[in-house]
Amino acid sequence: MIKNSKLKTQNLKLKTDMLYQLLKTTHSLTAYIVLVVLCFAVINAALGVWQKRKYEKKDLRINLFALIFTHLQVTLGLILYFVTPLFQSWSAMGAGVMKDAYLRKMLVEHPFGIVAVTLITIGWSLHKKQKTDTGAFKRILIFYGIGLLLILGVLPWKTWMAAF
Repeated sequence: MIKNSKLKTQNLKLKTDMLYQLLKTTHSLTAYIVLVVLCFAVINAALGVWQKRKYEKKDLRINLFALIFTHLQVTLGLILYFVTPLFQSWSAMGAGVMKDAYLRKMLVEHPFGIVAVTLITIGWSLHKKQKTDTGAFKRILIFYGIGLLLILGVLPWKTWMAAF
């Protein structure tokens, strides 16, 4: 009976570890998509402003894809934040997390990507209210651009690049 219970516990731990690794890998891979789509949206918006282009369906779709992928990324990130073994460091170390550069980056700084996604969402909402095409492109350029810069600032570059 005890042997069977131990086996079930080990099986559960193995499944949990596999799911965690799958989630972590998906979050890392999705980051590449987010960066590409977000860069594309910002460049498209800049060209729209400078060329005084008409805001068309393709522009809407580009910006919508950027919005969707950033929301997907933050959702994966939030789930990952609470299931990562690193999260237990808060209980064990408390404010001591701030003294460890890796833990500080992963538990304090990296989650500020939520601010970036919030700005991108605000940009999406504001661009829809604009009466001119240039106004719509400007809102996307400003808010998506600031969001992109924030994302680039909170990426754990060493960890991210080492994974691949």
